Amino acid sequence: MHGLIFVQLKKYASTRLGPEAWDELLHKAALQGRMYLPVQQYPDDELHGLLRAIALRTDGDADGVLQDLGAFMAPELMRMYGSILERSWRTLDVVEHTEATIHRVVRARNPGARPPELRTERTAPDEVVVLYASARRLCGFAKGIVRGLARHFGETVTLDEPSCMLRGDAACRLLIRRT
Repeated sequence: MHGLIFVQLKKYASTRLGPEAWDELLHKAALQGRMYLPVQQYPDDELHGLLRAIALRTDGDADGVLQDLGAFMAPELMRMYGSILERSWRTLDVVEHTEATIHRVVRARNPGARPPELRTERTAPDEVVVLYASARRLCGFAKGIVRGLARHFGETVTLDEPSCMLRGDAACRLLIRRT
């Protein structure tokens, strides 16, 4: 897992739970003293452990935390990668072109990075379908990013998921509509 995710998770935890929460979460995830750098790769299990620790602390579930983290990170992702996007793009455009723009740059800058390979189809002017298939099964993160992008652009979207890897399907199919 890319270190940027962990750096943003620490910011998220500090914002949502207070500045002292991070050390507590590291302890609960058996990662005491662990430091994360934004340009390194780390084991996926560490992310899952921290998500579980946050979920326990908030009486939520790890997927809900992951979705909230995605929405929280969207403005930072736009700050980091906005310069490579078309100025006219909005939520659906960014989602539609994530693989060809943002993920391409992530892979080029960080050869060890493994963002999910997204397949998208613009099925209508106000609709994009995303096919997400990743062994990591972090579709909640993708859903959160979509919601965060919509907030960033001042838009409203609906998100349906007729198939999901977390429910046993081979891939997640996300149907995103601007309303």
